[in-house]
Amino acid sequence: MIFDADVAGRSVRVEVKGGGGGRYTVELDGRSLEVLASGVGTGSMSLLVGRESHELGVEREGQGYRVAGRSGSVLVALSPAGRGALAVASRAAGPARLVAPMPGRIVRLLAVAGAEVAAGQGLLVIEAMKMENELRAPREGRLRELLVREGEAVEAGALLAVVG
Repeated sequence: MIFDADVAGRSVRVEVKGGGGGRYTVELDGRSLEVLASGVGTGSMSLLVGRESHELGVEREGQGYRVAGRSGSVLVALSPAGRGALAVASRAAGPARLVAPMPGRIVRLLAVAGAEVAAGQGLLVIEAMKMENELRAPREGRLRELLVREGEAVEAGALLAVVG
């Protein structure tokens, strides 16, 4: 999954790959890091980045997250990278398939099969790495299929919904 993150006024491109056993490869503006993540309670997580251990508190704040560690806290706002891709997909012919960008758990369904949806409308919320991410309709149309249910675990690349 690729995000544009605003961290204390600085924009950073973040790409997260993997997730098996809590192991991720995270690229920050092209710099690759190996990360082992585990939850240690509600709103807390432990990260092993290379050989450095970090205990973090993470809580939702407005449209982003407040991340607190030993050296203080910072507000992090995330948005899916490449929003222009939504406009291209919305003009394409045929149904659009929404797939899981990374392994996670479906925490909320925001639409029902058969409903008319607008391009960019939230369809579901997936939790990955202790963060909730709203996945949006890639184009306008009818939500033909919603293939997951709340609480279900999904693998990266799993088909979640079809809009057409």
